[in-house]
Amino acid sequence: MIPVRDRSERGAVLPSPVVLLTVVAVALAAIAFVATRGGESAERDVSATKAAATPSGSAASGTSEAATETAKQRKPKKKVVKRADHTVVVFNNTSITGLAGRVSEKVTAAGWTVAAADNWYGTVPATTVYYPAGRKAAAQLLALDLGVARIMPADADADMSPTSLTLILTGELD
Repeated sequence: MIPVRDRSERGAVLPSPVVLLTVVAVALAAIAFVATRGGESAERDVSATKAAATPSGSAASGTSEAATETAKQRKPKKKVVKRADHTVVVFNNTSITGLAGRVSEKVTAAGWTVAAADNWYGTVPATTVYYPAGRKAAAQLLALDLGVARIMPADADADMSPTSLTLILTGELD
């Protein structure tokens, strides 16, 4: 015999599994949002322009000519990067056939000397210009020429050139 319950013996009605999963997903998304906001990126942005590097003050700001001239003499002069003096090795880290060759043509058209183009076997998070010691300014200029937002020091353990800039592509350039 089936037991009969009266109306005072009601149990709780549980929502459907879809509603439970939605509530859990929203809660996890909120936690992830709070946990990841406000942190600084470890990546360096190469979007600085020449205009941002130039001083905005004028000589008429109360500084005498002699003091201005002395300040100019103390400042070390920046070396001008000559594109043709630097070699670039271009690597394709995608499944796009011929990407390194096409980008090598763009690099050459911009005035750089391409030493080689090949495939890269490894994992790189984004298209990156890697530079050996003393070539950071050249790497920044190459990155600006190609629209690459990421530059990093070359990793000697990763078979990168100790003398050339290394460009590793993870997708088409814009």
